Amino acid sequence: MSSTTSQKVAVLGTGKIGEALLSGMIRGGWAPADLLVTTRRQERADELRTRYGVTPVTNAEAAKQADTLILACKPQDMAKLLDELAPHVTPDRLVISAAAGITTAFIEERLTESTPVVRVMPNTPVLVDEGMSVISAGSHASSAALAHAEAIFGAVGKTLRVPETQQDACTALSGSGPAYFYFLVEAMTDAGILLGLPRDKAHDLIVQAAIGASVMLRDSGEHPVKLRENVTSPAGTTINAIRELENHGVRAALIAALEAARDRSRELASGNNT
Repeated sequence: MSSTTSQKVAVLGTGKIGEALLSGMIRGGWAPADLLVTTRRQERADELRTRYGVTPVTNAEAAKQADTLILACKPQDMAKLLDELAPHVTPDRLVISAAAGITTAFIEERLTESTPVVRVMPNTPVLVDEGMSVISAGSHASSAALAHAEAIFGAVGKTLRVPETQQDACTALSGSGPAYFYFLVEAMTDAGILLGLPRDKAHDLIVQAAIGASVMLRDSGEHPVKLRENVTSPAGTTINAIRELENHGVRAALIAALEAARDRSRELASGNNT
C-alpha cells in the first residue's frame, strides 16, 4: 500500500458527500481501519461503522488521531467546528475543506499558524463516481498536499487544480452545474408530454440522449459546435429548434445565470448568508 493510503484520514460531518468519499476511498485502497468519521447522531455513526468498518470518533479525537482532516460540514457550521479542532490541529496535519464558499484564509486564521489547508469544491455526481472536484491550495499547502487531496477525491471522479481566485467561477459552472442539466431535462420532458409522449417514455428518451451526448463530448475530442452541426441538417428539424432557442435568448440566459451563481458564491465567501 502506498504512503498515500496508509495515513489516517478523518471525514468530519459525514453526510452524503462524506459517505461517497468514504466508499470511494475504500474501493481505491484505503483500509477501513485508517478511516475515521464524525457525525451528529449516534445512529448515523453506527450505520457507517456497520456499512464500511470505519471508526466513529468525536471531532477532537479526529483532530488528534488523523493525518488528514476532511471538513465536509455545512458552511454555516464551519466556524464552530474549527473552534473545536483548533486546540488539537498541529501544522503536520493536512486540512481539506469541502464546504462551499469557505476560503482557505478563513480556515487558516482559525488554526495553528502554517497549517496546510486545501479547498475542494466537489459536485453531487461524486455519489456515482462521476464527480468533478476543483482543488485549490491555501498559502501553506505544498504540491504533495494537493496530490494527496487529488488521490482522495479522484476516487469518486475527476479533479482539477485551479487558483483559489477561480473557485467562485468553478462553483457556478461545476458545483451548481448538475442542477442546470436536471432543469433542462425537466423542461424537455414537459415538452415531450406536450408533443404527445407519456412522461416515462419522454424521460427515458431525454436521459439517454443526455448520456450519449455527454460521452461523445468527453470521448470524441470534438468541439461542441462541431457535434451540434453533425446533428443539424439544412432546413431540418434541429435547425428550427435551434432558431427558437436563439430567439428566446437561451444562450444569454445561461450566461447570466452562471454570472448570478458566481456572484452569490462570492457573497457566501465574504460571509453574507442572507
